[in-house]
Amino acid sequence: MTLLIICPDYASHLLPLCTLGTAWRDAGERVVVASGPAVAPIVESFGFERVQLQLGKGSNPGVIRAENQPKGEDDALRGFFEATRRGMVETLAYQAEARLSDFMWEPVRVSHEVRAVVASVDPSVIIVDHLAFSSRLALDAAGISYADVLVGHPSALPLAGEVYGFPPAWPTAFDPDAAELADLRHLCERVSGAFTAQWNAALLELNPAALPSPSAFAEHGDLLLLNYPEELSDSARRAALPPHVFLGSSVRVEAPDAEVEQWLASSDEPFVYVSFGSFLSVRSDVTATVVRALESLGLRAAIALGSADRASLGDLPGGWLVREFLPQVRLLGNAAAAVTHGGNNSVTEAVTFGVPLVVLPFSTDQFAGAEAIEREGFGVALDPNRATVAEVTVAIRAVLTLPRERLNDLSSSLGQSPGSARAFAALAGSATS
Repeated sequence: MTLLIICPDYASHLLPLCTLGTAWRDAGERVVVASGPAVAPIVESFGFERVQLQLGKGSNPGVIRAENQPKGEDDALRGFFEATRRGMVETLAYQAEARLSDFMWEPVRVSHEVRAVVASVDPSVIIVDHLAFSSRLALDAAGISYADVLVGHPSALPLAGEVYGFPPAWPTAFDPDAAELADLRHLCERVSGAFTAQWNAALLELNPAALPSPSAFAEHGDLLLLNYPEELSDSARRAALPPHVFLGSSVRVEAPDAEVEQWLASSDEPFVYVSFGSFLSVRSDVTATVVRALESLGLRAAIALGSADRASLGDLPGGWLVREFLPQVRLLGNAAAAVTHGGNNSVTEAVTFGVPLVVLPFSTDQFAGAEAIEREGFGVALDPNRATVAEVTVAIRAVLTLPRERLNDLSSSLGQSPGSARAFAALAGSATS
């Protein structure tokens, strides 16, 4: 049996998809990853084969910086970062406008390349990152079966009455103006219509007999694999989903890190893990607020700086672990709490280890994810642009004293049934050879 994984060369999406692939690898099966060169070291670290497939203009090997992106993408990334400083609605509007070029990049050419990869690899099972729209278009046009892995909040697949890019819910710390929300929804609807027109034009060229899509953002694979705990999802939305499996989380095994192990062994005092991911770590102003809050509480901290400017954080306590990149899974396994932007990996990995969260969401489905954490009582959500040192201090103190029974129950469930095992059980029987 051969498993083919198709994913853009973005580490935050490839890591969970490769983790799913370990179930096939451990069963002695062949695993091939079709992606770009930026993530080749990640593919190699899992022991998988890689075939070249470029699915977008930009890339993210783990920490993303505007100056490392192709011309045009660098300015787009800087524009996004600036939008996050203006607020929730402004950021979502900026992202909506960018989708027409980001998500449907050279669809016909990419589709032909995807078909060539499939023909060459001859896979038994195909799993595709949900955001690899051109790849999914290629498979749909050719009538090739695949599983669709949604790395994010379930609302990234809009259901009836929803529109892509407009959060179905957001935390109580956010109170956007009703008129601004109406304008945002109208923009998202306009972008959805234009995106669907792009999808259908490419589909017609690839397969003139195919039926046009009424909504390209609502398209999905034969089986939807949600890299998200069912326990955090809204029950009404669950009932309306297409055929699906909630994977819970895809927690990877990380290579040992001597410095981290030494730091963990150096003290039994509780610590807080801080990371704003590969993109939003650029907001060092928010990281600085968190740093001051942790200092006021006298807590140890492990801080993954990402692209943040360390100098802007001032003098840091000598007992803290501060690096550009840290093994998140290893540290969450010991952390007393975590501060995060609410990305899918951060949220799912934290709840897998029973770690309560302070969530400061900036963009996309992070708002819906933060709302779920808040709703279920697993953490506190704050507006990153308005939260003061005092408010972050109160939030960290609050999550450290949250009742843990339900969170521990969820942690136990996710630990006993990892996402890779759930995906393998759902798909191994569907192999074509």
